[in-house]
Amino acid sequence: MEVLDGLALGLQTALSFNNLFYCLVGVFLGTAIGVLPGLGPAATIAMLLPATFALPPVSALIMLAGIFYGAQYGGSTTAILVNVPGETSSVVTALDGYQMARQGKAGRALATAAIASFFAGTVCTFLIALFAPPLTEVALKFGPPEYFSLMVLGLVASIVLASGSILHALGMIVIGLLLGCVGTDVNVGTQRFTFGYLELADGINFVVVAMGMFGIGEIISNLEHEGKRDLTIKKITGLFPTREDWKRLVPPMLRGTALGSVLGILPGGGAALASFGSYALEKKVSRYKSELGKGAIEGVAGPEAANNAGAQMSFIPMLTLGIPANPVMALMIGAMIIQGIQPGPGVIKEQPQLFWGVIASMWVGNIMLLILNLPLIGLWVRMISVPYHYLYPAILAFCSIGALSLSNAPFDLYLLALFGFLGYVFKKLDCEPAPLLLGFILGPMMEEYLRRALLLSKGDATVLVTRPISLTMLIMAAGLLLLVMLPAFSKTREVAFQEEAV
Repeated sequence: MEVLDGLALGLQTALSFNNLFYCLVGVFLGTAIGVLPGLGPAATIAMLLPATFALPPVSALIMLAGIFYGAQYGGSTTAILVNVPGETSSVVTALDGYQMARQGKAGRALATAAIASFFAGTVCTFLIALFAPPLTEVALKFGPPEYFSLMVLGLVASIVLASGSILHALGMIVIGLLLGCVGTDVNVGTQRFTFGYLELADGINFVVVAMGMFGIGEIISNLEHEGKRDLTIKKITGLFPTREDWKRLVPPMLRGTALGSVLGILPGGGAALASFGSYALEKKVSRYKSELGKGAIEGVAGPEAANNAGAQMSFIPMLTLGIPANPVMALMIGAMIIQGIQPGPGVIKEQPQLFWGVIASMWVGNIMLLILNLPLIGLWVRMISVPYHYLYPAILAFCSIGALSLSNAPFDLYLLALFGFLGYVFKKLDCEPAPLLLGFILGPMMEEYLRRALLLSKGDATVLVTRPISLTMLIMAAGLLLLVMLPAFSKTREVAFQEEAV
């Protein structure tokens, strides 16, 4: 009954005029940035963080959430029509979706992507509503040692699941932890790593780091690799799958939803990992696995269901534990902090309208996406042909205005440029910025919980290993570190990264 009452409160909140409007804005923007290769939900949300200052907390989070899962819809459009995935999670969709388009089945491929995404999104909305409250009740029993160990586990898991070199991921997390230490120590009042700059006394603003790494850094990288996108499909017909298509798309859609629901909760996992995992699963179990890569509808239905499920299930650790499962969830936590809300299990008790409103808005947003996407195919097709060099000046101006609006200090613009340059350098070195952002978000929180644990135990550090839950999570973290040291795991990881890059 508690879940039903919560969903009723959530629907009442999500269906208010203001929240419906911002949900529509979010899913429309999400689809648009998913359609445009070179942009992404992380960069878009980072750029829009300053705009959320003027919005109510519920409306701001509903809009940002809509951008995230809306991008999963939009990314499939370019993957199918142009063979250029708008999102990393849509790379797999391009394998069979583009082949279907070349065979004159573009409409059926787009409809399959939309239907699979809607189904997965609906299922995951109810899964979040079902499992989030019990997990929150468990989390409310955590003390400072448990929270510290949980964050250590989250950071280690993000190292394991990040693509590319393990040493690169570890280094990025360390840099993020160090950046999180910049500013005044609230416990003793001394300044750390400010190098005499008074502007750094309050620390580095999260919005500047996010916009620089994901906004400016992406601009530079995309300008370097901008290519011409030839639209092969001019006219799209036959938007409804046939009876045979339905028979073939339902099983992979169910498998993709189940797999994405599990992988989406893991730190560092989410939509991309779920999408690749779903395609690998279809290659093993599908009755039509010999057709995969040649225009099989299973290659669209499975990954599209998985990436949407993975995207939405990543909200569970963010809403219940205050732990981001991916960079976008880290940005969502940043948005909550900006709004004066402490992320974690207290949200469901202190902000029930926000908690249940965001969950209910996901279902409302998925309905909007299903209604919007297919009729607006013509608009998305025209947007694909827009050259990137027409888009980047607007993005650059938006990032600069956003950074300047934080405190009206030119120093923030210098920091924005610095982190933009670092974002580009890290990309050239195959260093993902996501672990850095996770370290930057979790670092100060880890330090605070560690200090509380040591204060309560009168300086006895063994409190971290004498409490069962804390010890269990530290053992799991150590086990994951040992796993990544295995040569077989490292080799498999590097091969997967190379395939993803291709």
